[in-house]
Amino acid sequence: MSRGRRALILIVLAAIGIAATVLSVHTFRRHGESGPAIAGLASTPPLGWNSWNAFGCNIDERRIEQTADAMVSSGMRDAGYRYVVIDDCWFDPQRDASGELRANPARFPSGMKAVADFMHARGLLFGIYASPGEATCAQNGGSYPGHTGSRGHETQDAQTFARWGVDYLKYDWCGPPADVDELVDSFTTMRDALRATGRPIVYSINPNSGTVVPPDQYDRFNGVASMTRVSQDLVPAWDAIDAYDTSLGVVDALTNAARPEFRCTARTGFFCDYDMLVAGAPQLAGVNLPPLDEAESRSQLALWAEWGSPMIAGNDLTHMPEAIRALLINRDLLAIDQDSLRAPATPSAGSDGTIWTRPLADGSTAIVIVNRDDVAQPFRAAFSALGLPRTRQFDVLDVFSGQRSVQKLTYRIGLAAHDAALLRVRAIDNQH
Repeated sequence: MSRGRRALILIVLAAIGIAATVLSVHTFRRHGESGPAIAGLASTPPLGWNSWNAFGCNIDERRIEQTADAMVSSGMRDAGYRYVVIDDCWFDPQRDASGELRANPARFPSGMKAVADFMHARGLLFGIYASPGEATCAQNGGSYPGHTGSRGHETQDAQTFARWGVDYLKYDWCGPPADVDELVDSFTTMRDALRATGRPIVYSINPNSGTVVPPDQYDRFNGVASMTRVSQDLVPAWDAIDAYDTSLGVVDALTNAARPEFRCTARTGFFCDYDMLVAGAPQLAGVNLPPLDEAESRSQLALWAEWGSPMIAGNDLTHMPEAIRALLINRDLLAIDQDSLRAPATPSAGSDGTIWTRPLADGSTAIVIVNRDDVAQPFRAAFSALGLPRTRQFDVLDVFSGQRSVQKLTYRIGLAAHDAALLRVRAIDNQH
């Protein structure tokens, strides 16, 4: 081989190597960024309301505005709930001549910009729904006409949402089974389109709709989204897995989160979303499962707070029982959910997810005890075995009763079937 030909080959190989390196770096930067997916957002999990669990496709402008007013009058806004999110079925079944999404004129005659303005005038934030496929979930299921998914329209739709004043986008896969790489690519495309608008929009993704993400892969979406769903759909039931095998009840979600292989780590601008709250939501149509009772509702809220999940209510706020309202606006519960340390919750060894602990920013520890059984049971928790300091006394706040007490080394409580205790525990210095 001549010296000139050898030199040419080396140059070509070097160029290929440089191109591969550039591609690798591009892929890393695109999918593995260490910063938040969308800049300029709050550092705590979003709190709000979504229309789907209460109303499904039965939504219109008046119902959404009444809900927003109820969020204010109920005290939810002042407790921190800000996002009013309109789920599937808000759009005209056909895009306009230029390919733009538009509101269903019969349901939202004033248009979505007017709905956003209505929210903003009340100190609330506005959320909307879309899908990365050819069609949304309702369209794929045949309960709503058209094919208005965002595939191929990501930049156009993101600009539309920003122009309307959208503050939160729920982006629901609703497609065929896919591997994690395909999901990450698809969700990243919309992330980049949202970034390009310059508007700080919470980017909430659901990669578990039509497909199932392995439980050790959720951290792949860090940097891709603001929050990612970590389970299939949650329905308003305690145990749904046997009756409705594509969705979960509250105890099923607990079982999944306690699995050793489950991995989702909250970071700045990234939250693990255990799905919308089903406390107070109506019975699931077509399935013989009772909705959550008060004890089961406490368990869901206790677990979601312990896990630091976004809390997106799904009940009818205009007809809300006082027990549900008081639960949703419990300040001590929300303080645990919104804790600035963002430490993970850990199931106690051998507890089957019955007992969870989570360190908090002020040095205290949040503890959840859940009765998974169908009958009342006594429980005991040794504080030292749960990782608390070895001291002789502990200040214990029972979040649901609001009562404080001084406890010794072990906490004892009796819990009704499917009920939970949520505690905030601090070691008391023996010198004081």
